[in-house]
Amino acid sequence: MRWTMKLRLVIPAFLLVTACGAPEVPQAQDAPSSVPDKPSKPVELNVLDVAGNLQLTQGMIDDFVKAHPDVVSKVNATKATAPDMPGKLKAEQNSGTSQTHLVLTGTDGLASVIEQKLVHTVLPEYSARLPKLEDVYLPSANEMQKLAQNQGIAITYYPAGPLLEYDPAKVPTPPSSPAELLEWAKAHPGKFQYARPANSGPGRTFLMGLPYLLGDKDPKDPENGWDKTWAYLKELGQYVDNYPGGTTDVMKNLANGTSWMVASTTGWDINPRVLGSVPEGMKIATFKDFHWVTDAHYAVIPKGVSADVLSANLALIKFMLEPRQQAKAYDKGYFYPGPAVKGVTLDMAPKESQEAIAKFGRAEYDRLIEENPKEQSLPATAQVKAFQRWDREIGKK
Repeated sequence: MRWTMKLRLVIPAFLLVTACGAPEVPQAQDAPSSVPDKPSKPVELNVLDVAGNLQLTQGMIDDFVKAHPDVVSKVNATKATAPDMPGKLKAEQNSGTSQTHLVLTGTDGLASVIEQKLVHTVLPEYSARLPKLEDVYLPSANEMQKLAQNQGIAITYYPAGPLLEYDPAKVPTPPSSPAELLEWAKAHPGKFQYARPANSGPGRTFLMGLPYLLGDKDPKDPENGWDKTWAYLKELGQYVDNYPGGTTDVMKNLANGTSWMVASTTGWDINPRVLGSVPEGMKIATFKDFHWVTDAHYAVIPKGVSADVLSANLALIKFMLEPRQQAKAYDKGYFYPGPAVKGVTLDMAPKESQEAIAKFGRAEYDRLIEENPKEQSLPATAQVKAFQRWDREIGKK
């Protein structure tokens, strides 16, 4: 990793409101008229990935650099966790040196940068630089775009979960309801696991899917409408040994037998089995009458970048939304299906993607995606509040 935080705090990074050092410098929004159609010279872009998105989009970015050397000369990619990212952007912007030019983030990081006003408002200011999003997006992807509050662009999408992934040798009959999961966890303490929602797609999908399953008063209001969910998670927590900081560790624990069953999503089921980090024979189960909680990855542009960098970013995002580029989002199942735009099918994807999905995909996924309701993830403010409350009341152990 090419950067490290100078200061470690005991609160989550998305709660930071100031950074040490230089006083806060207001970041002006470039007027559309001041942003050139093309950079005055090719720019070198620094891209920060806090969602594992490069696994889906690295090929798109590479193709853009090859096709448009007059726009981008080179892309430097680094990775970080979503909770650490806002503090990094804040420190850069306070010092007047925005070294991070583009961030690829999930809804967790999106929520925090919106909350802290760290990124450019892209729409409608620069809508002429992009396709007409409501016309090109899949309907559910278009709903996920609304979460960006005009401050980012959805570039990949999937109906994530919640799913249960388990070792069939140790779990012959998986739970089919939250009540059955609770009973199973009670009978097998320490053998069910999910990661901290603020830094895990399966973790937050499990968190946001429970209100629908439990019949909570308002699934969109984690503060006042989730009484059953918070009570359930506290009770379940009695039988959970720990909550890893990310999904990768959860999957390692499933693979090595520390856990027998974990919260998962379509992508986290398929991709680790493709890569061999989770045994091929693991199975998935769904809760009866569950609702999909949809997920997306977004491109957001930090405040403080130059007009040339902003121009290059807009051109890159437009390119990434082209159907032939979107087909690369099938990848090896990491965000299955993956494409956010209409008219993209698996037969358009690279051969290795087609082969991976054919071998490690699940025939029931397409049916489940078609038949079960799809719910938008929580909006930014509500999502941050949900993460804060989970950290405070559930994850503190």
